[in-house]
Amino acid sequence: MTLAPSNPLRSALMSVLVFEVVVFWLAFAGMVQVSDQPVAVAVGWTAAASLLAIAGAAGLRRRWGYWFGWAAQAAAIALGVLTPWMYAMGIIFALIWIMSFVLGKRLEKRGTAESQRGAP
Repeated sequence: MTLAPSNPLRSALMSVLVFEVVVFWLAFAGMVQVSDQPVAVAVGWTAAASLLAIAGAAGLRRRWGYWFGWAAQAAAIALGVLTPWMYAMGIIFALIWIMSFVLGKRLEKRGTAESQRGAP
């Protein structure tokens, strides 16, 4: 469940995780102001989701980073419990994550097939 270090979509996955951290903290304001969540609850859940995404982005060079990345996608959707619009944002980010991962796997598969045929 990883991409090769030379795969260009690995940087796209890292970008998704970094942008998620920004959206998590923007959602914090919505949790407190719009959804009337206690500040401590909002900070705790937002910080936990952010740490998952940061750890995932930092660890994408290793196998464990992908596990944190997938967990960050689940956390992004789960933040919808605290403010409903995060369901939509979490699903959008999860779809971008999944599409980037699947396309990265296809690139690797295509490159392997071409190298076996002897194509330049």
